[in-house]
Amino acid sequence: MRKRNNKASFLKGIVVFLCLLIPLVAWLSLSKRGILKVYRMDLERQRYIDRIRALKKENKELMDEIRRLRKDPEYVEKVARQELGLIKKNEVIYRFTDLPPETGRANR
Repeated sequence: MRKRNNKASFLKGIVVFLCLLIPLVAWLSLSKRGILKVYRMDLERQRYIDRIRALKKENKELMDEIRRLRKDPEYVEKVARQELGLIKKNEVIYRFTDLPPETGRANR
């Protein structure tokens, strides 16, 4: 009889413990400051940090290009030729329109 009573009180203890534990776990995970919310906010924070790094890198590259455009006449000439299609005096440009299309094997 004593073993049965101990077993029943042990089961009652487990039930009481679970009745207290389940709401606590739900509150910790689902509340406004719960674990899931903190995890989501940490992921969002990491995305912002990565975006800031990428923007800083892009900003540095643009600042380098501005510096080169201000100080390096050869770079200015190169950019003018590539992006604006400018040419030097007495220079002739040949454009071939009848060329066959490039195949994918030439790029490999």
